[in-house]
Amino acid sequence: MKRCPWGASGDPLMQEYHDREWGTPVHDDRRHFEFLVLEGAQAGLSWSLILRRRPGYARAFSGFDPARVARYTPERVRRLTQEPSIVRNRRKIESVVQNAKAFLAVQREYGSFDTYCWRFVGGRPRQNRWRSAKEVPITTDESDALSRDLRERGFGFVGSTIIYSHMQAVGMVNDHLTGCFRHAQLRDGDHGPAL
Repeated sequence: MKRCPWGASGDPLMQEYHDREWGTPVHDDRRHFEFLVLEGAQAGLSWSLILRRRPGYARAFSGFDPARVARYTPERVRRLTQEPSIVRNRRKIESVVQNAKAFLAVQREYGSFDTYCWRFVGGRPRQNRWRSAKEVPITTDESDALSRDLRERGFGFVGSTIIYSHMQAVGMVNDHLTGCFRHAQLRDGDHGPAL
C-alpha cells in the first residue's frame, strides 16, 4: 500500500495519523479547536512530537472544550507551564486561552467555527494533484486569507503556514500525493474510519 513519504517513515503513530485522520474532512468544532491547539503547539517543532503529546494536551486543555479553556485563569496558565506532558511555552499556552475566547466569538457570529472556516475553500475540499512532496505548498492564497482573518479576530499562533497545516489536517485540502492510497479515497468521498 503506497503512502505519502511522511506516512511511510516507519513511525507507527505517524502512519496511523496519515492513514486515518490527515486530510479527512472535519465538521466538528471541538476537533477544529483541537487541531488549532496542536498546530499552534507544533510551531518550530516536529509533528511526531506533538502527536506523542496529544493525550497530554487533551488532559491539559479540558478535552479541547473551548468554552472551558476560555475560562482558564492566569494561575491555571502558570500551572500549565510546569506540565511535562505538553510543550511548556508560556506564549503558546496563553494563546490557547486567547484562541478559545476568539473561537467562541466566531461561533456566536457564524453559528459554528466549521461554517466560518470552510467558507475559505468554498465549502468543499480542494482536490490537489501533487505527485511529489516537493510540490506541496506550505501556504496558499486561502491560508493567507484565513490566517489574516483569524489574526484580526484576536487569534494567536495562526500564521499562514500553521493555518495551511490546519487546512490539510481537517481536510479542507486533499494534499495526499496522487500515488498515495488515501488521495483517491478522499477524492472519491471515502473518508475511511472516523476517529
